[in-house]
Amino acid sequence: MKARVKWVDGAMMIGESASGHALVMDGPEEHGGRNLGVRPMEMLLLGMGGCSEFDVVHILKKARQQVSLCEVELTAERAETEPKVFTRIHAHFRVAGKGLTEKAVERAVKLSAEKYCSASIMLGAMAEITHDFEIVESD
Repeated sequence: MKARVKWVDGAMMIGESASGHALVMDGPEEHGGRNLGVRPMEMLLLGMGGCSEFDVVHILKKARQQVSLCEVELTAERAETEPKVFTRIHAHFRVAGKGLTEKAVERAVKLSAEKYCSASIMLGAMAEITHDFEIVESD
């Protein structure tokens, strides 16, 4: 896997992925940015959320669960001093579908956290990561 990050000006950077996608990262005004993009540490958190959510949906579909929506809300705490690494991350999954079972959703979240989500497992080497979920019945 490869990526390229190019400094634009101030604290703004353009990140380009090997798959041909680009995004803007920027910092706050007090650090020379213009607040025009996601912060790099936010990208790490979003990456974990996307990775774990992908796994949960994939696992539920393989289990023939009728999932129609999956959201993960992430809350993170960082160290007070440099390097300001994540110290705690909580992932709350909201999963909707028809006839979803608690057992299947719990299994999907657990498998993602412990076996499949490389981003979560990597960040878990530094931070305490917790998960929970809620199921919403929908048609």
